[in-house]
Amino acid sequence: MLKIRIIPCLDVKNGRIVKGVNFKNLKDAGDPVLTAQVYDELGADEICFLDIAATLENRDVTLDLVRKTSQKCFIPITVGGGIRTIEDIRHLLLNGADKVSFNSAAIRDPDIISTAANKFGSQCIVVAIDAKKTKHDKWEIFSHGGTKETGIEAISFAKDMQERGAGEILLTSMDKDGTKDGYDIELTKLISDSLNIPIIASGGAGKLEHFKSVLEKGKASAILAASIFHFGEISIKQVKSYLRSEGIPVRM
Repeated sequence: MLKIRIIPCLDVKNGRIVKGVNFKNLKDAGDPVLTAQVYDELGADEICFLDIAATLENRDVTLDLVRKTSQKCFIPITVGGGIRTIEDIRHLLLNGADKVSFNSAAIRDPDIISTAANKFGSQCIVVAIDAKKTKHDKWEIFSHGGTKETGIEAISFAKDMQERGAGEILLTSMDKDGTKDGYDIELTKLISDSLNIPIIASGGAGKLEHFKSVLEKGKASAILAASIFHFGEISIKQVKSYLRSEGIPVRM
């Protein structure tokens, strides 16, 4: 069994880490470069760096922040936000990113995933899905930082992204985001059972039991969290120690 990855997420806006609830009411959570460096030292397996305003503001992700972060960190860095072209991917990889994450661009032009995977390899192509449950008991994906409805069903979209060459799915439950009530187990399991690529679970972590639940019941391959790490409520070391004590393999 592959070892589980613990991934802190740095949502960045105007050069600062921010975190809210259900993608709203954002609060300042620190300097991204310094925070990434601390997470590296504290045992994070990867860092996820998302420029949440880049697509809304119709601009590229801030390369300077990516470069500075990569110079301070020695673990893989996934970068997303404002990625629209093959050249965007090239620039990010040259400036220190190990993986790139597509969200709105993959919705707008799914072929970019096929092109990117063929050119750079599936191992560095991540598709981020922000999903919210509808009244019809289905999950719809949202674009532009969770602000725009798409009418696209999440499971079918995830399958399409895998077929086009995505190497991982970063799955965020908008209903659970920032609530600390636990991950969306049902959604995560549905996506995990439908695909054979790794699923990174995101949205809702609040206590140690939530991590175990989404791994065992939701069948996630990796865990992403933000608030509880940024504000010191639970440490990465605590998560790893707990999971290991529960018989779940982690990188120590």
